Amino acid sequence: MSEAHTVNVAIVGASGFSGEELIHRLLQHPHAKLVAVTSRKFAGQTLAQIFPRFASDPVADTLQFTEPNIGSLAEAAKVVFLALPHGVAAEFAKPLVDAKIKVIDLSADFRLNDSDVYEEFYGNAHPEPKLLEESIYGMLELHREAIRNSQLIASPGCYPTSIL
Repeated sequence: MSEAHTVNVAIVGASGFSGEELIHRLLQHPHAKLVAVTSRKFAGQTLAQIFPRFASDPVADTLQFTEPNIGSLAEAAKVVFLALPHGVAAEFAKPLVDAKIKVIDLSADFRLNDSDVYEEFYGNAHPEPKLLEESIYGMLELHREAIRNSQLIASPGCYPTSIL
């Protein structure tokens, strides 16, 4: 597929386990171009420096971790993955959605569409309850069309995925 058919993608929280695995998959994806990775801890260092396993990829020597910045992410990417803990992801989701960026959240922040249920399970109020109404549970087998058209996708967890 040509370069014109690729989508610029960013990862917020790319230095954790989920972020590293997502980097691996996106570097191999024929329709994704990884253009930004964020980590406060590793800002200024390249993918190859932090994850030597990616050193053979041409992007690894040039793509540097940056501090998370909504404006820069919105300018660079059409899709932003949030590889952040629950409770933290929502604070990034809101301004990215407002900037018309497609957000795929790997945390649990948007898996439940009811803020009362979220509070019951997670012990605190949801930081962006209005976004719960907009998010789509990202299980393709159940919501393929809605996912295609959604701006905020909640990645399903491992237990529900195996059960459903």
